This record gives sequence, C-alpha cells and structure tokens, in this order.
Amino acid sequence: MDYTDTLPKQRGFGETTRPDAWWLQPLAVFLGFSAFIIYSTWAALQGIHDVNETTKTGHMVCSYWFGGNGANYLSPFYSPEFWGVSPHAIGKLPAWWPAWLPFSPAFLILWVPGGFRFTCYYYRGAYYKAFWADPINCAVGEPRKTYLGERYFPLIIQNVHRYFFYLAALFIVLLAHDAWKAMWFTDEHGRQHFGMGVGTIVMILNPLFLALYTFGCHSFRHLSGGFLDTKSKSPLCGKTFDCVSGLNQKHMMWAWISLFGVGLTDVYIRLCATGHLKDIVLFKF
Repeated sequence: MDYTDTLPKQRGFGETTRPDAWWLQPLAVFLGFSAFIIYSTWAALQGIHDVNETTKTGHMVCSYWFGGNGANYLSPFYSPEFWGVSPHAIGKLPAWWPAWLPFSPAFLILWVPGGFRFTCYYYRGAYYKAFWADPINCAVGEPRKTYLGERYFPLIIQNVHRYFFYLAALFIVLLAHDAWKAMWFTDEHGRQHFGMGVGTIVMILNPLFLALYTFGCHSFRHLSGGFLDTKSKSPLCGKTFDCVSGLNQKHMMWAWISLFGVGLTDVYIRLCATGHLKDIVLFKF
C-alpha cells in the first residue's frame, strides 16, 4: 500500500495555520541579538579614548577603564586585559605588533564568552529561529527541505560547548576579582579606601548574573550529576544536580539578563570614562 498520498503536504516557507502572531518571538530575538552584536563589536574596536590625555597615575585615558574619583572600573569586554594601557593590563602591546593592524585588548578574550553563548543549547535554538528560520517557529513552514543534524560541518562545532564552559567559569572568577578591585578607591596620596560606588554595584551584579546563567548550563548540569543513573549513589552530586536544575529552569531568563548585563556594564564604564556620566560614590572609609 502506498502511504505517500496520505501524508500531509509540506508547508512552504512561512506557511502556517497558526492564528497567533508567531513571528513576534523570532523578531524580538533577532533585534535583541543584533543590537548586542553590533554594540559589542563597536565597543571592542574602541580601546584608547584619547592617546594625548593621561590620568594622575600616568595611565592613558581608556574608554574601557574608569579611574575618576579614585575608582578602578574595568569593562568586562576587556577583562582580562593581557595587553593594554590601563592599570589592569598585564603587559603593553609588544613592539612586533604591526602598526598598520588595528588592536584592541578585547580581541584577545571576547572569543571565549562569545563561543560559550554561540554554542549554548538555549542560544542555538533561539538564533536558529531568528536568523536562519530553521525552523522559524513551531508549525511554520521552513526554507529547507533536508536536515543533516549536528554531526556534520558546520553544526558539529556546537559540540565544543562543554569545553567553552570551563573557560566561561574561569572568566566569572576573573570578573569577580575585578568587582573586588572596584571596591577600593585610591586617594590623591595613593592610599586605598574601601568603598562602594554605583559602578561598584554594577560590576558586582555583572559576574553574579553571569554565574546564574553559566552554572545553570546544560553542560554543568551533566557534570554535576546528570551522568549518574541513580542520584542516591552520590548524595552530594544529587544535591548539586538539583540546584543546577533549578537554575536551568530559568536558563533563558538568566541568558538574556546576563547578556544585557554585560553590555550595560560596559556602557556605564564607557560613559564615565568619556566624561558623559558622573559616577556616584556612595561611601568610602
């Protein structure tokens, strides 16, 4: 018996019987991702704000570092700063770097958080719909006729997500250290005072949101106890798995909050560094 006549006809691209505004979600995701990608690319290209101006400590004025009022705020787009001109820089730009080739400290590190998010289980599902229309939404016609899965290039690259997790977890430690440095303000005599500014709070919230997103990751959920057949075999792993699973239930929410949290942290520090915003020091002693 030939069953081909009984199969429903494949929908054309965008064809659907859904009565709701199914296109709103992929459109919102497209606009949100596009806004962040455009801004982060622009921010990564900025680097030094004014090469002719220096701070009282002798450091060049950077659009990614703010030292006014004795503060010490470093943009997460530039941390860790392997080569740069701020006090956080591990070293200066080497002499062998070609003068004709643009350089920004962000170039050396942004591939890590970018790779982690690009291969994230939530994000890939979101941008598959928003950018590739693959599928554009449930019960909506797709532009492709075949699907090879994630065992072939280029989608096989998605399988490195578990390795990006280790690097992303390290970055949270580094950003938390930056937040700790932001709690110390230097006076005109070079003495440090513990304090709290608006920028300090922003820098504390950033790694916190990133941690809630990163440690709710599916890869960490597997590492923490998902590999067990029975959780009772390892009570500690079982409890950790339950905690991670709780974060995982809100993975999409923390993904978006942490994404724009990183961007807003850079915006705040950049506006302070360029003189467009005055940082308010709440207290210091």
